[in-house]
Amino acid sequence: MKTRTEFDSIGHLEVPKDAYYGVQTLRAMENFQISGRKLHPKFIESLVTIKKAAAMTNCKAGHLDSQRASAIIMACAVNLSKICNDLRLLSSGPRTGVHEINLPPRQNGSSIMPGKVNPVIPEVVTQVAYLVIGNDTAITMAAEAGQMELNAFEPVLFYKLFESLDTMAGAVKTLTENCIMGITANEDECRSYVEHSVGICTALCPYIGYKKAAEIAKMSLKTGVPVRDIVLRENLLSAVELKKILDPMIMTEGTEENEAERHTVA
Repeated sequence: MKTRTEFDSIGHLEVPKDAYYGVQTLRAMENFQISGRKLHPKFIESLVTIKKAAAMTNCKAGHLDSQRASAIIMACAVNLSKICNDLRLLSSGPRTGVHEINLPPRQNGSSIMPGKVNPVIPEVVTQVAYLVIGNDTAITMAAEAGQMELNAFEPVLFYKLFESLDTMAGAVKTLTENCIMGITANEDECRSYVEHSVGICTALCPYIGYKKAAEIAKMSLKTGVPVRDIVLRENLLSAVELKKILDPMIMTEGTEENEAERHTVA
């Protein structure tokens, strides 16, 4: 696993240390730029299209039958739809939503909700994914209808196969340029989620014991008082110790460097 130093040395993959938790995961640091500094536009596009390109090349070269090529493309469509649904969820809000990230505004919002930003680009790409999944069904049925060495239904099979490739390529391009490149993190919101989470009690177990950590979690849920404040109020740990133990970077990355940092507390 890469260390924090190694991540920071890769400029276009860097995620700021103050973008907390939900959007500050190892996967995010390896794949996405959420700090406002721009990611190369070809990066996200390549993540999805490389498998489709390989499928298309191998299919034309006779190394991969059309049915398997279709399956690869369909899997890419499902994954792309999942990514877009995640973006819609993470950007939901700003009230009664997750609101961890901001999507770039690409059209006016609802006529009855001024200022609303609709996730139109992820929604468009999701629709493309549905189209490709439908094409896969047509391809499957056309392949199934062949008899012996003859398949009279190959025209629709290849039409839908290449339609999926072309449409997906366009969808990934617009997702990259019109959405991903403009995503920013709501750092204060993410920080607040961590500070008011009772899940961070898990990190306290090695220092105050499971039973006491569970009591604090229940007390925080009942009263709404942050875990950190309860621990300080009961003089269980010092502010300096808590700062290290409940550091989101240390809690979520799990590198040898961070583990060593944790043990210095004890």
